Amino acid sequence: MDDRTARLALERHWEASDASDFKVEHEIYREDAVLDYPQSGERIRGRHNIQESRTVQPNKKRFTVRRMIGSGDLWITEFILIYDGIPSYAVSIMEFREGRVAHETQYFSDRFDPSPSRSHLVEHEK
Repeated sequence: MDDRTARLALERHWEASDASDFKVEHEIYREDAVLDYPQSGERIRGRHNIQESRTVQPNKKRFTVRRMIGSGDLWITEFILIYDGIPSYAVSIMEFREGRVAHETQYFSDRFDPSPSRSHLVEHEK
């Protein structure tokens, strides 16, 4: 899969994620894909199970992609995931094999206040 095709597939995936279009959202995965959530220790095997885990999630969610980087079979997406109005900052690492995602790992972090000790060194995002 060339980089342009991979980027388009990822854009389609994240747009479908934001729209709660579970069918399109999961077209990117291989049947035998694995999804890891290291912070909770969860591993979900199989596209069907990955899709079901997201379908049964009760919270209203929105996705805003901040940046996608990668090439070849390895792509990283930074995004803001909003569950019921509360933002969580997330990173998705997707490994492709034969044109589809074989393995994804997602990391999440809550927002935190900046440290006063470095306030004179930073630029604040809007």
